Amino acid sequence: MLVNTPPMGWNTWNTFAENINESVICRAADRIVELGLDKVGYQYVVIDDCWSERERDPKTHKIVPDHIKFPNGMKVVADYIHSKGLKFGMYSCDGVRTCANYPGSYDHEFLDAETFAEFGCDFLKYDNCFKPEHFAGPVLYRRMGNALRQCGRDILFSACNWGAENTWAWIRSTGAHMYRSTGDIFDSFASFAAIAKSQVPKFAFSGPQCFNDMDMLTVGMFNEGHVARGGCTFEEYRTEFALWALMGTPLMLGCNLETIKPEVLELITNRELIAFNQDPECRPAYPVQVFGAPDGVPDRLVLARMLADGDYAVGFFNLMDHEANMHCLFEQMGFPVLSGYGLRFTDVFTGEDLGLKQELLHLGKLVPHSCRVFRAHPEKV
Repeated sequence: MLVNTPPMGWNTWNTFAENINESVICRAADRIVELGLDKVGYQYVVIDDCWSERERDPKTHKIVPDHIKFPNGMKVVADYIHSKGLKFGMYSCDGVRTCANYPGSYDHEFLDAETFAEFGCDFLKYDNCFKPEHFAGPVLYRRMGNALRQCGRDILFSACNWGAENTWAWIRSTGAHMYRSTGDIFDSFASFAAIAKSQVPKFAFSGPQCFNDMDMLTVGMFNEGHVARGGCTFEEYRTEFALWALMGTPLMLGCNLETIKPEVLELITNRELIAFNQDPECRPAYPVQVFGAPDGVPDRLVLARMLADGDYAVGFFNLMDHEANMHCLFEQMGFPVLSGYGLRFTDVFTGEDLGLKQELLHLGKLVPHSCRVFRAHPEKV
């Protein structure tokens, strides 16, 4: 099977958008290895939109790489990335044009899949712009899913239709390995918090071979790059990364790896958070406690996730603009008082052992936009 756990890697769009070229892509591959990101699971280097010429080749009808941005062709880029022990990703769209108005793959799905295979592509992000209105999304995604299966190369299919047409209900049938479930992310607390809150009730649809994708991470951007919308504090980025990790969504970085700060590198290589995200059973996170949700949108969350080794990942997220008290009732996790079990909590950021707790864990007040995340181990009491 191609992907048993959520894919991890880096994508060009958040920082560079159309300002990409061979040097940018190859340097990103260098940095992934130099920073040791490959050692903890980051393996895909993905070129997003704006990589091709504005029109197809008039004779072959193939999509052609921009001759200025990629003068040596795309296979040279792919070969370089592969030489680093990494995997190469590309981008197209189910419409007649891509979102940035380059050639899309509509009616050219099989030709384009063969072209991507010739390039040495391992990952295809497939967007949803300029789609003919009379065509249903499931049909177009099945077209490309079939084309990729027939192209002669294993290519991860990353569907990106933003949750349109109730994506989660049908996307697995197309052969997709991950699927965007929301609109685009921007570099602000409001953006990533809204995305995370919207997906809490939908993660039961996510699982091995087809993962709910909440979009590329903005962690570490600090208001620099294409999707900058005010930026975040480091505390907010920690909350974002913890949400993405605990909720089992693909971890696709979007920050500039050349200028990454040490504390951000430490965060995105946190082995406990990555272990939660990459847990082999891929069970969904679920809300243990939801606070302040009169309109159905929570502003404080306690999420839990059953892990393959019998432990639990438990995260407390204060998404409010002021400090707030937070607690977790073990009854809600299936450990009632008379079960004879308590939970031992270990903080994934500090390593602090909070000791064996029974019935509930009361954390007291969390500062705005912050989180605390634990590995919880059941023990007899």
